Amino acid sequence: MKTILFIGVGGFLGSISRYAVHKLLTGIFPGIFPLGTLAANLLGCLLIGIIYGMATSYNILSHEMRMLLAVGFCGSFTTFSTFANENLALLQSNQIFVMIIYTAVSIIIGILMVFLGIKFSTSLFS
Repeated sequence: MKTILFIGVGGFLGSISRYAVHKLLTGIFPGIFPLGTLAANLLGCLLIGIIYGMATSYNILSHEMRMLLAVGFCGSFTTFSTFANENLALLQSNQIFVMIIYTAVSIIIGILMVFLGIKFSTSLFS
C-alpha cells in the first residue's frame, strides 16, 4: 500500500508538471508543432535515465522513491497517448512532414536522453 501511495503522489506531481510545461511552451512558441508534449517526453526520458542510473549504480534511492520518481512522476509527466493523438491530428490535417519529424525526434532523441541520463547519473560520483 505504501508503494501505491508513493506512485500516486509522483503521478499527481508529474501530471501537473506536464500540464505546466505544455502551457508554458505553447504560450511562448505557438504553432502547429506539439512542442510541449515533445519537451515533456524528452525531459522525462532524461529524468528516468538519471533515476535508474543513480538507483542501479549507487543504490541511493529506496524502492519507494524509485516508484515515486520513475513510475509515478515520469509515467505521468510523459505521455504516449497525447503523443499518438497529436500525431493523428497532424496526419488528419495533412501535416505529414511535421508528423514524421515529430515522431522521429521523439523516439530517437528520447532514447538518447535516457542514455545520457544514465551516463550523467553514473558519472556524478566517479
